[in-house]
This record gives sequence, structure tokens and C-alpha cells, in this order.
Amino acid sequence: MTEAQLVDNLLKFISAGASTEESFNRMAMQILAYQFENNPPYHKFCLQKGTTPRIVQSWREIPAVPINGYKNLTLSCRPREKIERVFMTSGTTKGNVKGKCYHPFLSVYDRSMIINFKNRFMKERDKIRMGILFPTEEQMPNSSLAHYLALALKEFGMRGSSYLLLKEGLNFEKIFFELANSEKTDEPYALLGASYSFVHLMDQMESKERSFSLPEGSKILDTGGFKSQSREMDLDSFYSNLSKKFGVPRSQCTNMYGMTELSTQFYDWGNETCPPVKSGPHWIRTRIVNPLNSVELPEGTSGILLHCDLAHFNCVSSILTEDTGVKVGDGFLLTGRASGAEAKGCSLAVEEFLKSAGE
Repeated sequence: MTEAQLVDNLLKFISAGASTEESFNRMAMQILAYQFENNPPYHKFCLQKGTTPRIVQSWREIPAVPINGYKNLTLSCRPREKIERVFMTSGTTKGNVKGKCYHPFLSVYDRSMIINFKNRFMKERDKIRMGILFPTEEQMPNSSLAHYLALALKEFGMRGSSYLLLKEGLNFEKIFFELANSEKTDEPYALLGASYSFVHLMDQMESKERSFSLPEGSKILDTGGFKSQSREMDLDSFYSNLSKKFGVPRSQCTNMYGMTELSTQFYDWGNETCPPVKSGPHWIRTRIVNPLNSVELPEGTSGILLHCDLAHFNCVSSILTEDTGVKVGDGFLLTGRASGAEAKGCSLAVEEFLKSAGE
């Protein structure tokens, strides 16, 4: 199957609205066959695991690449010189080595983001006035989050939506103006950005004794955690403070869980209770596994998150993360980062992958 044929099938699948186990499997098998044939390190890894597309019967059996594998090898079906965009990880772990994800074009990533964002964050609204607490794509061309937020503003932001940053950091004067204007006009407003940006903003509001009561329909989206860029806050305090400072119900404070190594994001339905259940759209599925052997663990048991993201067609679709979680129905509770035996299991998985797939 050619890349063009695969992408056409994939875009139709993403736009379909739902999937069954059978239809998800069928699409996953097409992507596995394509990646096995065109991604040399992944081809070697699969063979070392005794796996080929002919043997695999279910998406659950697709060999998953440990997330740190992206920091050591070029995982791409297309040659690097034919890639439109490279997204890079922040490099906050593993000695500041950055993982790279290669996108030959962004049509699949964008379709995935737009449909999912509309369903999970915008919901009944088509447009809303937005403020972005994060740098632009031009400032951070290798950031998947910068692209995600630029796309959110372009597709769903009303006239007057804007970035709320200066070179030296948050533009507090403009932020306060926009929030006060929303109060005055009774026009709903959405603030989107990195979790640590909201901490800095709330600290500034506290020091200036400022708070707002945004009109009904206003929304907040945070993502990415604190990454040592701000003081740490426990989740319950973080969302309680967001609601208090901005007058937005916790049910309208959404956290997006995503990563550079995926082309699809997960969302909760608000943060009235913490941690909330997160889930994704019909083209991504998650297992909770033992990192040493990728064996799926029973519902309610803590393990490592393994995602199978069909939108991530050019790299590898199955990713073994270093995040811990518990399966709950069709979603999961995100409980933290791997530590102790789980972290050791993740490290061993990376070693095995590099030994199998390395050049």
C-alpha cells in the first residue's frame, strides 16, 4: 500500500465518527504493514520480537516502541529530507537529549486535532474569543504544543483572539485587559496554555489582589504539567485556584494530556474531582501494561500507559510511555511518572529496543 492510499484511508477513518474493534484492527493492521515495510529501525525491532504483519492478529499485539527510543533513532517511514515538519520533545529528561517526530505533512495531525478539540473542548460552541499563554509557532517551530495552540486559535478563535505573551514572559497587562473586557461585555472567553503559565499568572493575580468572574460559557485548558518552570501544585489545589481566580467552574477547566510522540490528544471532562478520567477519540486506544513484557494488566491495577495512535502513521503507532495509570472503563486515570520497579522496567524496555533496532 502506498503512503497516499494509507493516508486517504486514515483520514476517512478519523472522520467516520466512531470505530468498532474490527474496524480499528483493520486500520491498525494497514498501518503496521506500512511501518514494517518503510521504517527500517522498526522493521528490525519487530523481527527481533518475532513479529511480522502476517503474524499479528490484533492491535494489542503490535510491538510498542519505548518513548525514549525517539531520542536515539530516526523513526520515520519517509526519508528525513522529505519531511515537512519535525516536532521535538522538551529535553527535560535524559540529559537534555531531544526526541524527534517526523511529519511528512500535517494534514493527518491537523484533522486529528481539530475533530478531537471540537468534540472535547469546544463542544456545543463553534467559536470563542481566546487567549494563548504560550509562544507562537514562529517562535517555537519544533514544538507540537505551539502548533496545536496555533491550530486551536485559527480554527476556533473568534476575532480578537490573541497570544498573551511578551519576549520576557506573560503579558499581564494585556491578560488583565482581556479578562476584564470579557466580564464587562459578558462575552465568554477561553484561556489556553501550559500548566506552569497558569501558576505564574495566578501568582501575579494574587500579588496584585486581582480576580475575575468570567461569564458563563468561559473555558480554561491547561496542559503539560509544571516541568520545573513554576512551583509545583497538587491537582486539586491547582483547579480549585483556577476556578476561584477566574470564576470558571471546575467542570469547564479541562486538562489536555498529549505528547510529542503522538498525533492525538487525550482530554478529561473537567476537573471537579482529581484525578479525572481521561480518554481519547476512536482512532487511539490505550492499554495499561507491565513495561517488561507489555502484558496487559487487569482493570484497576496500576501500570504503564501504552498508546496505539493510528494518526501517528509515519513514525510508529504503538508507544510505551513512562507515565503510570489505571484503566477505568473506556479511559484511564493518569497517576504520575514511573518510579521504582516500573521505571526500571521502562529503562530495560528502552535497552532492549535499542539493542534490537539500532544500526
